[in-house]
Amino acid sequence: MDDESRVVDHVTRFYLESGDFNGVPAWQLAEDISVSADRARCLIASLIREGKLSAVFGDRQPNPHIRAFEDKSIEVQIKKLEQASFEDFCLYPTPTVLAAHVNPATYQGRPFTLKLALGEPQLAHYAFDLSVLEFYRNDPRYYYHNNDISGSIMVSDSLHCAGTMHQRDQVLLQTFGFAYDDDLNRAVAVFLRYLAGLTPEHQQIWHAKVLGTWPQYKLHPDYYRTSILGNFPERIPVFVAFTWELRAINEMCALIGWPPMFRSDFADDKRPRTFGFLIRPTLKEFNDFVHLLDKMMSENLNRDFFVQDVAPDHEEVRKNGKVVVRRKGTIELLQEWLSTRFRAPDPKPIQDMLATFREVRHLRQRPAHVADEDRFDQTYFQQQRVLMIRSYRAVKTLKLILANHPKAKAYRVNEFLQEENIWTY
Repeated sequence: MDDESRVVDHVTRFYLESGDFNGVPAWQLAEDISVSADRARCLIASLIREGKLSAVFGDRQPNPHIRAFEDKSIEVQIKKLEQASFEDFCLYPTPTVLAAHVNPATYQGRPFTLKLALGEPQLAHYAFDLSVLEFYRNDPRYYYHNNDISGSIMVSDSLHCAGTMHQRDQVLLQTFGFAYDDDLNRAVAVFLRYLAGLTPEHQQIWHAKVLGTWPQYKLHPDYYRTSILGNFPERIPVFVAFTWELRAINEMCALIGWPPMFRSDFADDKRPRTFGFLIRPTLKEFNDFVHLLDKMMSENLNRDFFVQDVAPDHEEVRKNGKVVVRRKGTIELLQEWLSTRFRAPDPKPIQDMLATFREVRHLRQRPAHVADEDRFDQTYFQQQRVLMIRSYRAVKTLKLILANHPKAKAYRVNEFLQEENIWTY
């Protein structure tokens, strides 16, 4: 076997046997095949030109021991090779070489592991139908975290320690995110390195839900920013902003000396598990979301907040002359309180805000009175997004009203909310 063949064989075996599809450090390669550094550099350059090896220098991603992204062009690799120290880069077999060496049967039932074995980059992402998350969100055995930009899935500690969960279902997905096509249709996005770590049974579950990859589906900008670039997020999701607005309202009430306007702000760890974008566009999922949203809006209004300014009941005189006392609804209390305590130069924002509260309440009441059959329709994604944006603006309007109170002037609004750095998709 000539020196070039020995190098290709050694790099390929190292990649496939490393346990994590790692590249072999250049200095180690020279030692393993017992050649000088100059001879090794010549062999590497020749094999890169022939398309049999690629070099990763850790410039785009700090760890050269994994093939994070697509290989750079041969010209760029050769130029970097001429200047790089042997301690600064690792070598990988190209997909062409791997296709000739890898037996797909070795990775039976592990389609994503096979993709890594065939040389796909570890930080390549695949996009999946949102419904793949249902299995984990609805199963109490898993810790399912989702902040609408990224999330994670792991087995409950108690089950893991007790050993009562079957090995095939002991899933750890360190991170997932979201991606979009050109029409802003939402999908789950997962990097290949994390998909390859799933058990064969769960790789099959995810593989059945594949929609595509880049460039058809592009990562959410903030997921790309945090997971690839390692930067801080630029904005917050609209669902987080909604709960932060509720918290700001209650904190302003405390400064003024009033009871909280909302019974709960649902912020941070109090956020309901299903308060986020739909993961299946069905009538039932949409109705369940509306039901939750109304609980966080009109049903969440604190009746004790209004009692000093608005009568809690209303007397109605029936046709027979009998007087009946009717308890006012929370939206009615809010409207009367606003008319009593606040005069706006432009009434439209308040009218729009109250209309949104009523719309959410009306949508919630519909399933109780109409026996609609469940149905699947992609437009529910769009309907939810529009409704959520309106609901966020409604509670923001309430915050802006309270901000006019002299005792609330000292309140420091969160920077994301102040600048309205909000993701609405």
